Amino acid sequence: MKPAALARIALMSTTFTLLPAAVQVATTAFAQSDPVIYLNQAWSQDDRDWYYHFSQGSAVLSYDIFLHLEVAGGQELFRSDANSERYGLISQPPGSPYNPDGLPIGIGKTTVATPIGDWPVGDYAGPTCAFCHETQLNYKGKHVRIDGAPANMLDLQAYVQALNAALRATLTDAAKFDRLATRLGATSPEAKVTLRERLERQAALTYDYATRSTASPWPWGPARIDALTLINTRMTATLPGIPENTSTPVAPAKPPFLWNAPQGLWTQWSGVVQDPLARNLGETMGVYMPINLRAKTPADGLFESNAHIPELIRVEHQLERLAPPSWPEDVFGKIDREKAKSGKALFVEHCASCHNAWPYRWTEPNKYGKRFVVVGLTPQSYVGTDPTQALAIRPFAVTGPLNNILPPELRGKDAVPMAAFKESIGHAIIGRAVEKLKMTPAEFLDANGYRELPPPPAPDRVYKAAPRDGVWATAPFLHNGGVPNLYEMLVPASERSKKFCVGREFDPIKVGLDVTCGPGTFVLDTSLLGNSNAGHSFQDGPRGNGVIGPLLTDEQRWALVEYLKSIPEEPGRVTPFGGPPETP
Repeated sequence: MKPAALARIALMSTTFTLLPAAVQVATTAFAQSDPVIYLNQAWSQDDRDWYYHFSQGSAVLSYDIFLHLEVAGGQELFRSDANSERYGLISQPPGSPYNPDGLPIGIGKTTVATPIGDWPVGDYAGPTCAFCHETQLNYKGKHVRIDGAPANMLDLQAYVQALNAALRATLTDAAKFDRLATRLGATSPEAKVTLRERLERQAALTYDYATRSTASPWPWGPARIDALTLINTRMTATLPGIPENTSTPVAPAKPPFLWNAPQGLWTQWSGVVQDPLARNLGETMGVYMPINLRAKTPADGLFESNAHIPELIRVEHQLERLAPPSWPEDVFGKIDREKAKSGKALFVEHCASCHNAWPYRWTEPNKYGKRFVVVGLTPQSYVGTDPTQALAIRPFAVTGPLNNILPPELRGKDAVPMAAFKESIGHAIIGRAVEKLKMTPAEFLDANGYRELPPPPAPDRVYKAAPRDGVWATAPFLHNGGVPNLYEMLVPASERSKKFCVGREFDPIKVGLDVTCGPGTFVLDTSLLGNSNAGHSFQDGPRGNGVIGPLLTDEQRWALVEYLKSIPEEPGRVTPFGGPPETP
């Protein structure tokens, strides 16, 4: 692992301390009390730096505007470390070649090389994969960085609303606008007019995102995003200008962890995707990637996008060699290996039939010779967890101006099934982007992760049960984050916390979030729609309808917690992509 010094101050001379295989700590001479601790996940520092800030094609605001925009209620810069951390982003100092301006993790620069619909040529700031898939666990002043884990502090909904407020305030407050213009060197009346027009056009996109796409009856809070609904609304309602297709995002879920995702048979909580190109490009379609869905025909630019496919292929390959994180005993305490051994036996007995365990069960080789980790797909009716994700997106779509350019089976119809409408739009966008690259068949196969196309039909109303290696670092739990720690995952559902505070400190005892209420915490009410923490219950009674295991003794629960802390048992262990070298 390449050493580098990272702290929330200016880049300074690096010192490094080598610790056990699971841990490396980066410090500076002036930040010894505030280190960033990296675990051995088989990535170099360059891997991390690129992942934190690479361009996936998303364009929120012109880069120069984002650098100099003020918050709504003052003169602090919106991109400042303090404001970024206010909404759960992880600040980074300048110094990395991928982040010369010191933006927080998950925000990078993207270039729109040719005009696409409402997006002119230029450099823009936009989110990357790491925006939602990077975690920092804070404990007693120490900060443990987990690459590829769900963003446990990010409040995306609040961040978008704050960005919208900042843009609206800049457009209505003459002094605030003038300060922005001065920072950008727009001093002449003509330059100010041009800047205002640019700002108004871009602010409209975030206004729509804040007041329509992310508008929900109650706030999601940190660590939760209704990503599937956001993607669907942007592709079927916002971009083509068909507001009737808007769905209200009432099914927030925590972003899944990314280690073993390329190796797994299915991804997403609802087990709907196999092809990584569709998965990764579909994500960017939901977060500000410029796409033209207003032109009349493909010849006029319809389905043109700012897809950065080579970068998405690179990140997928990089994720193929991302190891699940091992528990850092020097930070969170020693693992009781005897207790973990007992927990392993309990896991094999009660959990492994759904949650695959190392060295994993694998599929048979496909026609390309690739095998994939079997991912359990448990019917929602059996596991009994919150069903809202399957109900949030409206079932039918109005086809509007896209009526006559859809596939033959949908063409000419005023309303069609929503899933088919979204899928046809997505295929057209991906097809146009791939065609521009003039990929060879071998390159296209690699981009699709050696999956057989077309993929099998997605299963209906299931929840993914992936291997649990590294799960200790991914609180809160259940797909919707309705359970604060691993211990509560092992009790009868009726005994779980019905309301709890989502804080920023890690709890290494119950393994999850510290639920102590205080300034900066968010109260999660599990009685609200989309927030239920029912199901996945260990209790007496027949299996099914939410009961997935027997009532455990407290000793058994703690043994299982200890086992889950202990996996992966080998720090830096990467799951081989395509299957083990020696297949049975």
